[in-house]
Amino acid sequence: MVQSRRAFLEEVSLASLFTTFSPSARSSIERLASGRPPVLRPRALAPGATVALVSPASPASDPEGVDVAVEVVESLGYRARPMPNVARRDMYLAGSDAERAADLNAAFGDPGVDAVWCVRGGYGSSRLLPLLNYDVVRQRPKPLIGYSDATALLNAVERLTGLVTFHGPNASESQTAYTLDGFRRVLSRPEPAGVVGAPPPFERREGQAERQHRVRTIAGGTARGRLVGGNVSVLATLLGTPFEPELSGRILFLEEVGEEPYRIDRWLTHLLLTGKLSSCAGIVLGKFTDCGPRDFQPSFNGTWTWQEVAADRLGSLGTPVLSGLLFGHAADRATLPLGVTAELDADRKTLTLLEAAVS
Repeated sequence: MVQSRRAFLEEVSLASLFTTFSPSARSSIERLASGRPPVLRPRALAPGATVALVSPASPASDPEGVDVAVEVVESLGYRARPMPNVARRDMYLAGSDAERAADLNAAFGDPGVDAVWCVRGGYGSSRLLPLLNYDVVRQRPKPLIGYSDATALLNAVERLTGLVTFHGPNASESQTAYTLDGFRRVLSRPEPAGVVGAPPPFERREGQAERQHRVRTIAGGTARGRLVGGNVSVLATLLGTPFEPELSGRILFLEEVGEEPYRIDRWLTHLLLTGKLSSCAGIVLGKFTDCGPRDFQPSFNGTWTWQEVAADRLGSLGTPVLSGLLFGHAADRATLPLGVTAELDADRKTLTLLEAAVS
């Protein structure tokens, strides 16, 4: 009887929530009951492609941000198309939810647009998930690129439509040679990109050792599965919502920036308590930039490092876990395609894409 009452309350709650969702969001969520949508690979980015610039979360960090994004896109040989609301500013959001969602829906719906690229992260992408037209995304699949707060968009779109999405640099960020090579290998070539996220070779010299890009095996072994993941704090907020990513049998990748170890502990513990992490095929951690304890205002008298937190929370899952690959908030970063099959070899410290991300 208790279970029946709980199920009834959950149904009523979900029905009330659904009234605020777009018809496309509602129907896409309902379709999940029939099974996972097939994988949709967008077309490879070719020279001269038109790239829509969107701000789904916070506005550009300075007045030149959108102009910089345009210049970055054009330097790559593409045509930039800033969407109407890309430069709006409304406190910490780049315009209203309706305006930001309208830009995304219009970009996907425009047959003259070949890719959709986020100008920056910040906060606010998750507010748009009920407002998106997932049917248009399925009908006109094209690369959706971003990271950090865009984790919400990348995972929701991949989950509800099957479209391969891309955890890569934001458009307003200048790309290093490493980042650009990874971007082109994944987005411009309809072939498996091979090993991704490996640190550049370290030039060994007397009295020196690699310090900046150390890769650590937390739990050994190999695993294959489709990639899913992104920023850990954003990903954790999706669990328990109709937009939560599918983790079972997946290789989960996580990164973070500017958070203390106890907060990372909180999010990883939350993921553990849901039972979702134990179903992952493997886990790979990228850059956890500026995630040490605060120097002058420590949260507690004593603290673990984020690396110790990761080992404590993830090391006994019975699945391969690797830490230290180059993706996330760093100058050198790989582009990781959500929905593409990869192999994680925690013993050899590699992540390898086994399928093409684009067609």
